[in-house]
Amino acid sequence: MSQNHKNPLQVKVSFKAVIISASLTALLVSSGCATSSLLESSNRVSTTSVKTPLSEDQIVAFGRPAQALPKMPNATMVIVGEKNSCVLSQGGTEMVNLLSNLTPKNIQVSNDMSFYVPNNDGYFQGEMKLSYAKLKDEFKRSDYQFFLQNNGRDCTTDSDERINAQRFCFSVPVKGAIYPQVSNLSMIQSQYRALSKPYTVSFYTQIKQDEVIRSGKSSAEKLVLLPFALAFDVVTFPLQLLDN
Repeated sequence: MSQNHKNPLQVKVSFKAVIISASLTALLVSSGCATSSLLESSNRVSTTSVKTPLSEDQIVAFGRPAQALPKMPNATMVIVGEKNSCVLSQGGTEMVNLLSNLTPKNIQVSNDMSFYVPNNDGYFQGEMKLSYAKLKDEFKRSDYQFFLQNNGRDCTTDSDERINAQRFCFSVPVKGAIYPQVSNLSMIQSQYRALSKPYTVSFYTQIKQDEVIRSGKSSAEKLVLLPFALAFDVVTFPLQLLDN
């Protein structure tokens, strides 16, 4: 018999050895990949953010600065709070227009005035929302023209429908800065009628969850004001009503 010929038993054993070797190689490779994946997973940084409250304040009045504010030339509206003042540098003109031209008793300002402070450096952004409702037969053509010009949208509720009323909603994007309590707060509180329902304004930021875990601190933070912000006088709007 030729020496180049292997008997069937040798061929079978050799074939099994190849299969076992290949299987072990695949197992080691997959195990290595799994280990690598596990290491990468353990080193991966979470990007989940936590909404972190900074401050909440009771609103006393809506008005405008009595004098020009340094570094805030476009300040057109102020939300006067008991602790701080929210000076609007964007969206204030639109809000003044709405609050000045709509009948105060028919205005409802959303109580969800929650503003985002991205870097907790005194600058905030968000939206101010209000609605305006009257009986349908009290609306005039000029009212609808005003709503069209100021992006008002029909948001009539079932409750409005039942009393034959119609409601329009406005949402104004705003930006601004947080100042200390206004200088003439006590005068405003003593000489002007209080708002007809409690309104609050709150501020929040976003903190990455992994930063909170690494620092071992609570996610609670403190509101930071602008370093150049000084107290100032404010002139209130003639709408200390905002009836509900």
